Amino acid sequence: MTQVTPPGWYPDPGQKPEGPRTERWWDGSVWTEQTRAAETGAAPGPPAYAPAAPGAHPQAYGYPQTSQPPGQFGHPGYPGYPAYPEPKPKRGLKIAIAAVVAVVVLGGIVGGVYALTSGDGDGKSDRADSSSSPSAPPGLPQAPGDGPGGNGGSGGTGGSGGESGAPQAPGSGDGFAADLVNGVSMPVLDGWTGGTTKGGNAGVTTGPYACPGDTKQQCVRGGAFSASAEALKLKATGAEAAAKEDISKNAQESYGGAIYGKITSHKELASEAVTVAGQKGYLVRWQVVTAKGDDGYVESLVFPAPANPKSLVVVRFGIDVNDKAPDVTSMDKITKGIKKSAIAEGGGNGQNV
Repeated sequence: MTQVTPPGWYPDPGQKPEGPRTERWWDGSVWTEQTRAAETGAAPGPPAYAPAAPGAHPQAYGYPQTSQPPGQFGHPGYPGYPAYPEPKPKRGLKIAIAAVVAVVVLGGIVGGVYALTSGDGDGKSDRADSSSSPSAPPGLPQAPGDGPGGNGGSGGTGGSGGESGAPQAPGSGDGFAADLVNGVSMPVLDGWTGGTTKGGNAGVTTGPYACPGDTKQQCVRGGAFSASAEALKLKATGAEAAAKEDISKNAQESYGGAIYGKITSHKELASEAVTVAGQKGYLVRWQVVTAKGDDGYVESLVFPAPANPKSLVVVRFGIDVNDKAPDVTSMDKITKGIKKSAIAEGGGNGQNV
């Protein structure tokens, strides 16, 4: 279902305006760390080392997308976009966190990873509204030919650790997935796969499987991804308000829509302050019941970016309520393990606080 841009040298998405023009090697799936000075008229060619085989790099994380433009993240799932042995739901929780491999169509396509949003509930209702996808924020690295409003792809499979000697996506080493936009790194737990997405954010997933509503697409048992509050188009300027604003969007993106059917009800499990990477943040966690497939746990975690406290970082979690899914405590482990990233430059496109 996807049309992929062939491996080769393309204009570096991370090119600095004041620096010399450079090109970056696209291995057919993700951007590698191999760069070179731009050569006018040069045809795509292999870098000094061989690019990793398919699946060697972490994929873009996001929920299965349709013809709507890919969102930034967040929503990425973004399934993007983590089920725990907590209260047994009447019917297992499901996480619509679909691990979507961004479709890279020559001439303009998916930038990213997640596109998550949905109308907020009225605060009293358990019902989730339909969603809409935000466009990718400016300045984020994208796949060759990507641009705002590109169509999202579907059906990607989860990536795994790279082969010996093969380049990895930026920030995917040392057990952490780096968010190059917001300056934080997310721990990759045992049994999970993670790395930096094409949009420059961090994503981790585990347990890929055929989606309940469309077996041609791939979902995951658990996942978490980062994004800036601005990219998710959140209006709130404080961590608590932003987390409360985002949770319904996260739930809809992760477990709503055609893949899992509508969300029939939800229950709030937690709404509390938390310290993340030395910053005062806030989290809201829900348990949602879906029309088909597993039910799920979703969480929206928001905190100021360590490199730029005036910006907010949003981490969306989703985990199925299923024996094959990770324990819900994985959300807490990932939250405690988030740290300031040494490889990021400055802050991201967060919402000013």
